Parts: sequence; C-alpha cells; structure tokens
Amino acid sequence: MSVIEVKNVTKIYGKTVALHDVSLTFKENCIYGLLGRNGAGKSTMLNIISGRAFADSGEVLIDGVSAKGNDSALGKVHMMGEQLLYNPALKVKEMFKTASWFYPDFDMDYALNLCDEYKLEPKKKLAKLSTGYRTIAKAVNALACGAPIVFFDEPVLGLDANHRDMFYKQLIKRYNERPATYVISTHLIEEAAGLIERAVVIKEGQLLLDKEADEVRSMGYSVSGKAEDVDSFAKDKELMGEDVLGGLKTAYIKGSLEAAELPEGLSAEPMNLQNIFIHLTNS
Repeated sequence: MSVIEVKNVTKIYGKTVALHDVSLTFKENCIYGLLGRNGAGKSTMLNIISGRAFADSGEVLIDGVSAKGNDSALGKVHMMGEQLLYNPALKVKEMFKTASWFYPDFDMDYALNLCDEYKLEPKKKLAKLSTGYRTIAKAVNALACGAPIVFFDEPVLGLDANHRDMFYKQLIKRYNERPATYVISTHLIEEAAGLIERAVVIKEGQLLLDKEADEVRSMGYSVSGKAEDVDSFAKDKELMGEDVLGGLKTAYIKGSLEAAELPEGLSAEPMNLQNIFIHLTNS
C-alpha cells in the first residue's frame, strides 16, 4: 500500500503563487490524470511530492510518513520529468543500472525488452540520443523502475504518433501486470483519456477538480444545430461555453441529457475529458 497525502501545500516563486493551499490524496493502484494549463502548478506539485522542491507551507505524507528529507518515503516515488537528471555521458543500460541502485525492484530484463521494441540501443550514450529517444529512454526507465508510485510529467514530449501509441499501450499493460499508482501530467488529454481512472485538475495553483474520470465525463454534454434553436434549448440551462460557425452553434451544457428532452433539429453528444477540461478551465 502506498498512498500520498498532500496537505495544505503552498509554494511561491517571487510574486508567483505556484500552488495555494492545495490538499488532495493519491490512492494506491490507480492511474491519475493531473491536468492543467501551462503554469497551473502541475510540475511544481510533482516536484514537491518527489522531493525535488520544498513547499513554503503544508506537508506531504507518503504512507503516513512525512516525505520531507525522508529517503525511505521518497524511495517509493519515481518521477519521469522533462529534465534528464542522469549523467549524459552514461550509456542507456548504465542509466538503468544506476536506477536499480535506488529502486531494488527495477526490472532490467523488462527494460531491455522495451529497448528492443523501441529500437533503442542500450549501449548508446544518453548525450547521443535524439530528443525523442531521450524521452523513450526516460519512459522505459520509469516503467521498469518497480516503484509503487510513478509520476510521468509530459511523458510523450517529442515522440511521434507511433511511439506515443506504443507508450500508452505499454503503460496500461505494465499497470495490469504490476499495479501501481501512476500520475500522468499531460497536455495531450484526448490521447491519454482512455488510461485515466481519476482526473485531478489544477487551475492557477488551486485544486479545481478531483473526481473519477467517468464522473467527470458525465458532467456535461454538447448540443448542436441552428443558432436560434440551440439558444432556445439552452436558455434555462447552465452553459459551460459555446462555439459559433456561421448560423450554426454548439453549446456546452452542464448536467446530463435525457433523449426525450431534445427538440427535433438538434443533435447532442457527451463531452469527452478534453472538452470538459477546456471549458472548466475557461470558466
């Protein structure tokens, strides 16, 4: 069992409040989507939990123990961030070996098998890898680490569509084989939506939403048709936003839609996770 409790965490950089009094819990064996616009505070939160930064106030507990300066607690967390924190002179396989010193359950055979799938050369130096293959090396390292809590901060940065698809499939397969707490922070919400079991949305340093992904998807729906018909239908409903193209309009409405209440000439469909995120953070 590995549970993270973030309690009233605040972090300020100069005049910028990166996080303001944020409290939430990451439970064991669940795939979280940590969502927010640029500068919302996502990376700051992950850095504080993983010990790469310190909160100005509040605390982080891992399995009930303060994580601050606690190697035992922090050893349960692996973070794949945008920066490569290993010596670039190391070879890929040497990076894996270094990781295994800190994560005793590191699976070297699994890591090397993933290298074969990606055509990533284990004997190639990190400094010689392209941006995409450096991301792949970090992703393989994270998937193989064996830690009960793994953070993926923009894990598909620089990857082409094929490699992004491979990563998502490998992540869900690994999760099914060896359940852990995965927290995925990404701007490619639509691509990752199928993986996410629970969505955490940060807006301007504050917690906006923490719900099961299916519950989030049921928060709203869209209605499309002639502008005047959409306006008439939506006039007594709570709008999240709208799009207009010529005489046509799409309204994004909070709540659930019953088929019987939709007038002729209008079409409706559920909003996906990305739609909900966009309109929640716009409002």
